[in-house]
Amino acid sequence: MTFLHLSDTHNLHRQLTNLPDADIIIHSGDFTMVGTEQEAVDFLNWFCDLPYRHKIFIAGNHDECLYGATLSGLDENCHYLCHSGICIEGLNFYGVPMFVGDAVNGRDKRFIQAIPMDTDVLITHQPPHGILDYDENYHYGSNDLWQKINSIKPKFHLFGHIHTNYGIKTCNGITFSNASMMDEGCLLHKERMNVLNFK
Repeated sequence: MTFLHLSDTHNLHRQLTNLPDADIIIHSGDFTMVGTEQEAVDFLNWFCDLPYRHKIFIAGNHDECLYGATLSGLDENCHYLCHSGICIEGLNFYGVPMFVGDAVNGRDKRFIQAIPMDTDVLITHQPPHGILDYDENYHYGSNDLWQKINSIKPKFHLFGHIHTNYGIKTCNGITFSNASMMDEGCLLHKERMNVLNFK
């Protein structure tokens, strides 16, 4: 099974044409810039029309219009994961969004602890501490997330958020993917998307 991982497209998704083949396309958040419903609807129209068997997305800290929202009317093969999971062809996917409100009131720690132990592919917006999370002399990743990942040991952890530290890294048998596609100058880089293979 092949995953195409995108993140941090910030309203520039329509610049992405001739995307690589994959079984599942996964967007790990920040598909909007200022978090309006109009931005989200434009992304969803684009995302749902993509020719992939399965499509999964979560919200990032820019996608505030989805905070507390219930989405309906998505295509059957398009899945919004918000502290929820789905099993596709025997693989368990689980998504944890990143909302500022949850970080301020401490709910984010509870949500991290609730990630199921049988998760094969974890999708978050925030990186774990020390893994593809370094920018401006600081590690922006979550210690709680790092500890949980080391407990459940998923096969893949897909995220974004830190635009300057995109890439793929394997550690302790887990493949980590930061597919942040926008640079600090607000340009989108197609080469930053990651294609991952599960055998």
